[in-house]
Amino acid sequence: MATEDATGAPDAPEDDRPELLIKLQERKERHKQRNIVHRAAIVVLGVLIVCAGVVMSGPGVPGPGIVTILIGLGFLALEFERAERLLERAIIWGDRAAARAEQTTTKQRVIAGIAAAAAIAAFAAAAILWDIPLMPVL
Repeated sequence: MATEDATGAPDAPEDDRPELLIKLQERKERHKQRNIVHRAAIVVLGVLIVCAGVVMSGPGVPGPGIVTILIGLGFLALEFERAERLLERAIIWGDRAAARAEQTTTKQRVIAGIAAAAAIAAFAAAAILWDIPLMPVL
């Protein structure tokens, strides 16, 4: 059933998109009004950040690779629809994962904590028993 505002006109439909997507769309509108040099610099910066994220995602390279890629996609989404769609999918996936995590019971959280502790203990035991180096020897 449609609701009405104080003037009797029907309310606009509620926007059920995540807040980050709404903010991205507002920022994109402001970005389109900027100078072409500024816009080109944003694209170059976005590409460099995505490339750094890809490198950090490689084996043996420290750093938050996936997060860095998402930050770079945030820059590129201001200019490119494809990057915006990829970022939108990642944001929606993150919101769904957060909602599922909020719905877990205390028992499920305790079991997950015990499983994580057991996995860490198993790795530590294997590292000690089989003399696995924690840092690669150059």
